[in-house]
Amino acid sequence: MFPQGRHPPGQPFKFSVLEICERIKEEFQFLQAQYHSLKLECEKLVSEKTEMQRHYVMYYEMSYGLNIEMHKQAEIVKRLSAICAQIIPFLTQEHQQQVLQAVERAKQVTMGELNSIVGQQQLQQLSQHASPLPLAPHPSSMQPPGLSGASSGLLALSGALMAQVQLAKEHRVAQDGENRELTPSRSVSSSPAESLQDEERTGLKRKREEKELPGHSDSDGDKSDDNLVVDEDLPSEPGSPGRPPSRPSRRELPGSPASVGSSGERREQSPTHSVASTATSKPSSSSPSLDSLTPGPGPSSAVALRLPPAKGPSTDSVAFESHPHLRASTLSSSLPAIPGGKPAYSFHVSADGQMQPVPFPPDALLGSGIPRHARQLHTLSHGEVVCAVTISNSTRHVYTGGKGCVKVWDVGQPGTKTAVAQLDCLNRDNYIRSCKLLPDGRSLIVGGEASTLSIWDLAAPTPRIKAELTSSAPACYALAISPDAKVCFSCCSDGNIVVWDLQNQTLVRQFQGHTDGASCIDISNYGTKLWTGGLDNTVRCWDLREGRQLQQHDFSSQIFSLGYCPMGEWLAVGMESSNVEILHVTKPDKYQLHLHESCVLSLKFASCGKWFVSTGKDNLLNAWRAPYGASIFQSKESSSVLSCDISVNDKFIVTGSGDKKATVYEVVY
Repeated sequence: MFPQGRHPPGQPFKFSVLEICERIKEEFQFLQAQYHSLKLECEKLVSEKTEMQRHYVMYYEMSYGLNIEMHKQAEIVKRLSAICAQIIPFLTQEHQQQVLQAVERAKQVTMGELNSIVGQQQLQQLSQHASPLPLAPHPSSMQPPGLSGASSGLLALSGALMAQVQLAKEHRVAQDGENRELTPSRSVSSSPAESLQDEERTGLKRKREEKELPGHSDSDGDKSDDNLVVDEDLPSEPGSPGRPPSRPSRRELPGSPASVGSSGERREQSPTHSVASTATSKPSSSSPSLDSLTPGPGPSSAVALRLPPAKGPSTDSVAFESHPHLRASTLSSSLPAIPGGKPAYSFHVSADGQMQPVPFPPDALLGSGIPRHARQLHTLSHGEVVCAVTISNSTRHVYTGGKGCVKVWDVGQPGTKTAVAQLDCLNRDNYIRSCKLLPDGRSLIVGGEASTLSIWDLAAPTPRIKAELTSSAPACYALAISPDAKVCFSCCSDGNIVVWDLQNQTLVRQFQGHTDGASCIDISNYGTKLWTGGLDNTVRCWDLREGRQLQQHDFSSQIFSLGYCPMGEWLAVGMESSNVEILHVTKPDKYQLHLHESCVLSLKFASCGKWFVSTGKDNLLNAWRAPYGASIFQSKESSSVLSCDISVNDKFIVTGSGDKKATVYEVVY
């Protein structure tokens, strides 16, 4: 019809089935090649992703390790600074000037100089020990911010101090030689500087041996505290006293069993502020075990950390001790002594910040109203971490607060104790943080990790809740009752102090000032002033008549406990830093006490005002003479001691601890 080989214009091409199949085959092969190419690219991306994840995990672990190291170094800097401040006054005037110059020089050391010094020291070590592995100095980029100058300065300072110690030793040896020629019968005594150096060597040696033991692990105190965290979310809760770990985990507050056990880690759930974890970032350690309350004080925590030799900042040389009982014997002979021959643990701090050991008067531990020791009477097995305790005015009943309930114990009779009543409060999983009896003993007020306070009628045939007080704060850390029993004060996790009218069960006022959780409270014996401590490192005084803040004292540590002396004028404050400070309420003078090894979780004055007790994460119950802090007696428990109370007649002490029990002591005069 058409000439062969010609196609009429305007007509579509017609392909045969074979041609169409060929085209489809070509398209399929092209798509298949693209698929293989994309598959290879995808596999390559997956492998790159896996590699990136591996790098991320590695860098994350490195940053976490560096963060921990930074906290350790910061703690070392803080402790070494305190040690230097205490040691320098005991050097001769000439040596003091040299050390102060060394301190100033140390503050100016640059990273380049530090790395040079570290490199030289490591080369010397390598030549001495023929170590096959070179140890490189920390790169400046890995030095924690804020620590480069401080840590390098301390390295230089420790070397300078050791040089001064050696000079003092040679000077003393020369003097002893002359004295021996004049009086052959006189014995040569080693100087404090010499004993410090010798004790330091033996202490470091012991520490190395401890580390090399195969079964070496954390101290018993730390292990027991692991079970204490009452509130594992405390660190993240802004107003929580359990957060002394509350900057990363720095804020485990004193009231919370969680705090007591945490030092930067989460542990078992515990009250809003871990009472147990109270210590933020500072590793807790158990102190020397005491089978009973003995009148011997332990080593001072401020002086307990030995000065490390001036060497590079290698992880192995970090001077954190999990066995402080070793350092008691190590440092006791080198510390300034007080009249009783004990190492100095109480210091008077003047208005200009000068610290001097306190010379106790001869009658410090004598006289009426001063106990000799205490003996354990009863163990009350509560079954949960005991975060709050109180004893009735009649001393017959003890109230212990744990998780979700308060148990009532009749301690008037000897023998094994079982709870005579259980008062279910708050929610079952929330810890009781405080419980207070009204003076008539007929009502009990309970607060804890909830926004509601419960008022219990104890005079009823069966104890019952007669009223509840609700605030906007998620938790209450501490309670106080006015002397006339008409008003109740609650310390809230949002930092506010709420004032309640107990007769009308209404909120009448709030004191606002703390920028973090208010953790502890006490009221003056005339009921005109209120003292509060908080996680914002402040202690504040409030005028209850005018409703305004009168005073504010700033500290470098979170406040976990405080007590106002019934005799007036003095306020005792328990710190997360392990110190107890006794402040004069109108003068700048104060005393600083250093027997606790970890956070001070509770504190209570005797009614007579002549003595008080403090308890801590270090498992210790310490009794002190007010106001200058002579140690009366000390008791070691098996776990962190989170709470305490003293009977109104000063004859009994009650403590609550992390091993789920309360202990009743009889005070012996």
